[in-house]
Amino acid sequence: MSDLVVDPGRAARVVTALQVRGQTLATAESLTGGLVAATVTAVPGASAVMLGGVVAYAVATKQALLRVPAAVLAEHGAVSEQTARLMAVGARTSLGADWAVATTGVAGPEPSEGHPPGTVHVAVHGLLPDGEEVDRHRVLSLHGTRSDIRVATVDHVLGLLLEAVTGG
Repeated sequence: MSDLVVDPGRAARVVTALQVRGQTLATAESLTGGLVAATVTAVPGASAVMLGGVVAYAVATKQALLRVPAAVLAEHGAVSEQTARLMAVGARTSLGADWAVATTGVAGPEPSEGHPPGTVHVAVHGLLPDGEEVDRHRVLSLHGTRSDIRVATVDHVLGLLLEAVTGG
């Protein structure tokens, strides 16, 4: 297994951008299993912005803690745009954050819900300082080992968050 080493540069830019705006962050993670939160909290000063996170690996946890409706999971599955978006909304509202990110997908080695390894959905939900609501999603088709897919997912979701926060 390759090491789970995420480039801290993007996380540091996220922390700085949120600090400047006086805003906070929460995470909702499935396939990354807390790696997004760990990457953000590795940045000095992250305590000023990071409120917490939910590792919702099981479908029941997505329902119970992130309030993803059973009907959405039954119709679209855990590996879907709809689930990723609702996970982000659930984390943001449950933890009272200005911003939340969500990751769900298939790290492998086996397919899940008919999706091949590397199929990943990332989402961001938040509020700009002027009160405008932001809701972004990206579907990824990643390659490599299970660890490679998880690390790439962290990089992609932090990039999507940085774009949303800075208007990029």
